Amino acid sequence: QVQVVESGGGLVQPGGSLRLSCTASGLIFAEHAMGWFRQAPGKAREGLSCVTWSGENTDYADSVKGRFTISRDNAKNTLYLEMNSLKPEDTAMYYCAVRTVGQYSFCYGSWGDGDVFGYWGQGTQVTVSS
Repeated sequence: QVQVVESGGGLVQPGGSLRLSCTASGLIFAEHAMGWFRQAPGKAREGLSCVTWSGENTDYADSVKGRFTISRDNAKNTLYLEMNSLKPEDTAMYYCAVRTVGQYSFCYGSWGDGDVFGYWGQGTQVTVSS
């Protein structure tokens, strides 16, 4: 049984930083590309970043490029999202997901809509407020 669990969310002031973590078990973590997504109340889900199986290649949404950094440690089955220069508009539930469709080791194609990711965590809340 595949389990995906996010952690690290919380309340942070504007301009601050947070690091989210995500562990995935029940699969060969190192074979799969991984992604981070978020959803704010009343808004559509937004794809933030994707990292290939090796961690060598990454892709980012324009909204977070230069502020967020995705990385992974395959020895620990763990995915990370380092978030800097946080803004109130970054407030959302953040989700980690495992790519399972198509060339699932890579971030090819329209990964941002989330449709190629088959396993999702329950999310961790990030609130940016003074």
